[in-house]
Amino acid sequence: MTTPAETTSPAESGAPTSAVEQRLAELGLTLPEVAAPVADYVPAIVSGSYVYTSGQLPFINGKLEATGKVSLGELGTSDEPTVDPEDAKRYAAVCAINALAAVKSVIGDLDRITRIVKVVGFVSSDPTFTGQPGVINGASELLGQVLGDAGKHARSAVGVSVLPLDSPVEVELIAEFS
Repeated sequence: MTTPAETTSPAESGAPTSAVEQRLAELGLTLPEVAAPVADYVPAIVSGSYVYTSGQLPFINGKLEATGKVSLGELGTSDEPTVDPEDAKRYAAVCAINALAAVKSVIGDLDRITRIVKVVGFVSSDPTFTGQPGVINGASELLGQVLGDAGKHARSAVGVSVLPLDSPVEVELIAEFS
C-alpha cells in the first residue's frame, strides 16, 4: 500500500507549515490535496468554531487503493473483493489524513484545531465481520499521534453494506478550532 506521504503538499517544498504537519512529517506523511467531491457537496464547512468534514474516502494519489468489503475471509461466501481488517485500519488512517486536509482547506492552519470533537467511521463489512471499532482505530490513533490530547474524541464505528465507489472505509469528523 502506498501512503499519502507519496503525494506532494501544496507548498511543494516538503517543509511542514504547522506543528501538526511537522508531526505528520515525523511519521513520514504529508497532507494530500483535498479530494474532489464525487457528488454535490463540499469537503468541509465551517459553522461557528467547528469544522464539519464530509465523509472522506481513503484516496491515495487520487485513487482508491482497494475496494470491497472488510472481512476476516473465514467464510469465503462472497465473490466480491475483500479487504483484510489490518489493511482497512491503515485505510481509515488515510481517511483521517484526508479529513485533516479538508479541515486545513477551510481554516488555513491545522494548529488552530483545539479538539477533534467527534469521529464517525463507516466500514463496508462482510455480514459476519464485527470488528468495526478496530478498523476505525486507524483514524483515532492517527489523530492522537498528530494532535496529542486535542485528538481525543467521541466516536462511532458503524458497519454498512456498501460505501461510495465500493470503498472499504469512510471517515468524517468534527473539529473545534480557535
